[in-house]
Amino acid sequence: MKALLADTLFKRLFALMWLALVISNAVAFFAIALNVPMIAAGPLPIFPSLPPVSFAHHPGAPPAGALRDGPGGPSHEFGLSTTMTLLDYGIRLSIIGLAAWLGARWLSAPMRRLQSASRALGQSLARSEVPPALDERAGTVEVRETAHVFNEMSRQLGEQVNSRALLVAAISHDLRTPLTRIRMRLEGSEDDPLTARSIADIHEMDDLIESALEVFRGSGAHEEASEVTDVHALVQALVDDLADLGQPVSVRGTPAQARVQTAALRRVVSNLVNNALRYGKRADVGVHAEGDEVRIVIEDEGPGIAPAQLEAVLQPFYRLEASRNRLTGGSGLGLYIARDLLARQGGTLTLENRTEGGLRATIVFRRAEVIPRAG
Repeated sequence: MKALLADTLFKRLFALMWLALVISNAVAFFAIALNVPMIAAGPLPIFPSLPPVSFAHHPGAPPAGALRDGPGGPSHEFGLSTTMTLLDYGIRLSIIGLAAWLGARWLSAPMRRLQSASRALGQSLARSEVPPALDERAGTVEVRETAHVFNEMSRQLGEQVNSRALLVAAISHDLRTPLTRIRMRLEGSEDDPLTARSIADIHEMDDLIESALEVFRGSGAHEEASEVTDVHALVQALVDDLADLGQPVSVRGTPAQARVQTAALRRVVSNLVNNALRYGKRADVGVHAEGDEVRIVIEDEGPGIAPAQLEAVLQPFYRLEASRNRLTGGSGLGLYIARDLLARQGGTLTLENRTEGGLRATIVFRRAEVIPRAG
């Protein structure tokens, strides 16, 4: 009995359609009845066929032009005029259409809430925040059960992400302590080539541990605050520092304001420019404001990346063995970290091969409106 009385989507949809049909038929019938003089002359007839094509004529008021002969003699019926028929159909279609529109929004509201919660779930996991929760007490049986399953999944995902981050942090801490002791012991005899290589390996391991930590380091309470920044000036300063060191780099563009995390953006651009210098011979950087977007484009003259691997290189620990392996400094985390840092502040990173040869990395931010100071 409890199952029969439960509030389900099926019962809501059935009740909505049933009421829409009944109300549309009733309204259409009475609208037609009020416009037919014959109905006013006597009691209302029973509901006609659907749609009504005729009314039973009241004996007391026979319209002269409405009688028609048939095989059984005179028939006291009259057909609806074209206007009345169109009015009947119009009323029914309008009411059913309105009911369908309202019902669709009513029944799809839980799906919209689920969509918003799912989008917020991904963002909260990326920022190490508490995952969102849906109300498990509102809605139909299906909606409440879906909310319960979503909340349980959200809780489990949050626990897994936190456990993974804590595990990596613990392993990194435990590894760094003995590595530091080994490095300090070896630094006393750096003249030995074998010792020097061992120290270099230890530094590489430290860098790899730091990169691995960045993958799991969410943007919590200590995340850098976003601020409106002249992106062109930031990139210009970074490129000037590299040019002073004799690196083949150039920058072009115009002032472009965007709300960014300055240190994070500087790190991303530095990573991409250094990749271009290491694997593409040179780096040409452009900064432009286009519509409501600010674009940072880094181009090189290297071999590029196979089209099938352009998306794969943005995944963690993926390396192009032919040119960007561990021996040349690639750990498979740089591009993934760069894209993650940009995503946290509303930016995107895309890679594509240039038709003239080389790789093009494009960073896109929303343009910030600059409010002029009152003079």
